[in-house]
Amino acid sequence: MLQVKIVRLNKQATFPVYATSHAAGMDVSACLEGPVTIEPMATALIPSGFAIELPEGYEAQLRPRSGLALRSMISLPNTPATIDADYRGEVKVILINYGKEAFMVNHGDRIAQMVVAKVEHVEFREVDGLGELGTTMRGEGGFGHTGIAAR
Repeated sequence: MLQVKIVRLNKQATFPVYATSHAAGMDVSACLEGPVTIEPMATALIPSGFAIELPEGYEAQLRPRSGLALRSMISLPNTPATIDADYRGEVKVILINYGKEAFMVNHGDRIAQMVVAKVEHVEFREVDGLGELGTTMRGEGGFGHTGIAAR
């Protein structure tokens, strides 16, 4: 099990927690002094009340919660958001309201999921042209290259 240091910046903060034994992400909760209202098509930066120290070679990804997206059209505009291993500030979540109604965030509301993942650093080696890249069946096929599934 990977050990990650965490510090409570606000005594009211709750730490991320796995909701089930096989959950990939941990629920991150809002740490607020009072409710925050997010108007339709607006964003808000919601504090978590904690900071973490990830080991070198890891990142934490913040992702939307599917229930909030389904019920209230609440998401993260920069999903997944990345917390780098060298960041030591408070974890904060940018929420966006894609819905038609104002949405209220209260202290303790589960607002995002956090997934910790290994990161590989790469070194690019420039080659002269596409002919020097390995061939695949897909080749240069881009967006929508496989067509639309039969209905």
